[in-house]
Amino acid sequence: MSRVLVVGAGLTGGACAAQLRGALRERVTLWDKARGAGGRMSTTRSPWDAACTADLGAQYVTLDPEHAGPRLSFYEELVSHGILKPLTGPVEGMVVKEGSCNYVAPQGISSVVKYYLKQSAGADIFYEQHVTHISLRDGKWEVSRKTGPPEQFDIVILTMPVPQILQLQGDIVNIINETQKQQLESVSYSSRYALGLFYEAGTRIEVPWAAQYITGNPCIRFISIDNKKRNIESPEIGPSVVVHTTVTFGSKYLDSDPAEVQQLILSHLEQVLPSLPQPASIKCQKWRYSQSHFRCIRDTRKTQNHKNWTMSEQTSLDL
Repeated sequence: MSRVLVVGAGLTGGACAAQLRGALRERVTLWDKARGAGGRMSTTRSPWDAACTADLGAQYVTLDPEHAGPRLSFYEELVSHGILKPLTGPVEGMVVKEGSCNYVAPQGISSVVKYYLKQSAGADIFYEQHVTHISLRDGKWEVSRKTGPPEQFDIVILTMPVPQILQLQGDIVNIINETQKQQLESVSYSSRYALGLFYEAGTRIEVPWAAQYITGNPCIRFISIDNKKRNIESPEIGPSVVVHTTVTFGSKYLDSDPAEVQQLILSHLEQVLPSLPQPASIKCQKWRYSQSHFRCIRDTRKTQNHKNWTMSEQTSLDL
């Protein structure tokens, strides 16, 4: 039985581990440098009320029939288990493609990833494992991390953002050929900040929408009344608000002091929603690799085929 390492406990890593365990019964280990699962499909809890949560990463999942193909079964499985439900709350400014369907995760978007990790029962999952080197040793891959001794695996699957792959050291630097390196370097990422505002139970946020795309503001691009978006409004659970910044703002303040960035976002939010109550707590999240733009380049002697993809507030199950 092969020993397989999956690096990254986001959507791709979780689904990959589940597929390996379910179909091939491989011995699977999963490492992630963060303290928990989810990656960009991140759900954060209020420090005062664990029932009050906010999706700081992807906001909803879109099924596009034109590109669904073999992925359709993934959507159907998640819907049948109640992990995903149709997005029914009004989203102002959303561009809806004919035939597409949008879904939300009632228990938070990270529940999608956690579902797949549960399906990978038997896999060894470890967090706070930051991979630094990958080298060949006697026909096996030796993987080093910032803490702990190196370990050897038969197969290594990398699911983290491309810039982090290109930062790895060891034999992997020489194994990636020039064409592959060009393909990887063709991936570019935009950055943004997300703000989660958590409120006490009984607080009312009087807006006619569940989420809204903002135009004309240099800082704020998207606002979600997160519990309303997920259709879980309850007088016993405090509401939460999520704010996503524009890409331009995120790039400009990428390496600024988080406290200063938070205050800037709040000042713009007050202009957009002046009647918003004061929150009980706030979480500021920086997404260095928020939105991806990439070209898949396939060499066919004298020609190249290019395909462009993007990811933003919405996501699809590109597994």
